[in-house]
Amino acid sequence: MKYYIIAGEASGDLHGANLMKALYKEDTNADIRFWGGDLMEKVGGTLVSHFKERAFMGFFEVLKNLTKVLGFIKFCKKDIAQYQPDIIVFIDNSGFNLRVANWAKKQGFKTNYYISPQVWASRAGRVKDIKRDVDKMFVILPFEKAFYEKHDYEVAFVGHPLIDAIANRKQVDADQFRAEHRLGDKRIIALLPGSRKQEITKMLSVMLSLVADFSEYEFVIAGAPSQEFSFYQQIIGDRKVRFINNRTYDLLSISNAALVASGTATLETALFKVPQVVCYKGGNISYQIAKRIITLKFISLVNLIMDKEVVTELIQNDLTKANLKNELAKILDKKHREKLFLAYFDLEKKLGGKGASEKTAKLIVKNLKT
Repeated sequence: MKYYIIAGEASGDLHGANLMKALYKEDTNADIRFWGGDLMEKVGGTLVSHFKERAFMGFFEVLKNLTKVLGFIKFCKKDIAQYQPDIIVFIDNSGFNLRVANWAKKQGFKTNYYISPQVWASRAGRVKDIKRDVDKMFVILPFEKAFYEKHDYEVAFVGHPLIDAIANRKQVDADQFRAEHRLGDKRIIALLPGSRKQEITKMLSVMLSLVADFSEYEFVIAGAPSQEFSFYQQIIGDRKVRFINNRTYDLLSISNAALVASGTATLETALFKVPQVVCYKGGNISYQIAKRIITLKFISLVNLIMDKEVVTELIQNDLTKANLKNELAKILDKKHREKLFLAYFDLEKKLGGKGASEKTAKLIVKNLKT
């Protein structure tokens, strides 16, 4: 069978790669063409477009690059029409994927969606578009199934793929990793400022402002695979910090605490049982728009899944050196850390266990036969 998979961003690339592995096991004759990244490319198939080319963050940034975005959508439709897949699998990336799904359904293609757009966060009216354009939806957050049921749309909860991604990773030798990156013996505070230039620029400088105040710790930046070190160096300046590119899981496995940009990384950090402070700072115009359409109490996946404040969120104007310093001191305190660890264990139970990619692949192949 011929599969066309569309993923965006580093997290989509990770989940897309694991889904592809499962599809190749489920369908030994699978022919896969995809939009994704390095991880998906390593699995096999044919890469059409790398997510680095489409990394625009926020409403204003997308608007500025609208001509490019529309050009990618036009090219994607043309490529699908030429390839004639048996099924199209969309992974998250709603701004792009829902537009393609609308066209694809009209053309008679089978459409499946893995990792739901965050319609529960804003613009719930998009559910009617999903019901119209998506044949099957596979969700990874426990509250999403109930959300869609309210809108009379049956979806399958498959569990969260991060559990598999973390459980199946190659274990790193802590001493060897420290030696390789000249980390010394200090306890580590990991800095995860995101993967896009806009968010890194906004948040990393605030995170780095704490280095001198916590000199007994080693601050280590988790570099995103989509960015070059030269970009980070402009922000780092002469501060004494370490930089490790594309080894976030290995870094989290030896970290004592973390300052984390809102997004998938907050959940990854929690699954590694690392105390964290969640940070978000976007462009002012994009933030003002988002604030008016997003109806959630929280922005981090950890708090959303638990439906209560487990980790502190410092958003926009609250992300200051003084606030961040205060919250970092809290998560370094033993009593506070113990409470966090207990909440993290409860969080993992709610996520549904292992096997998300395998469950999804089986359902996709099953859908092809019906």
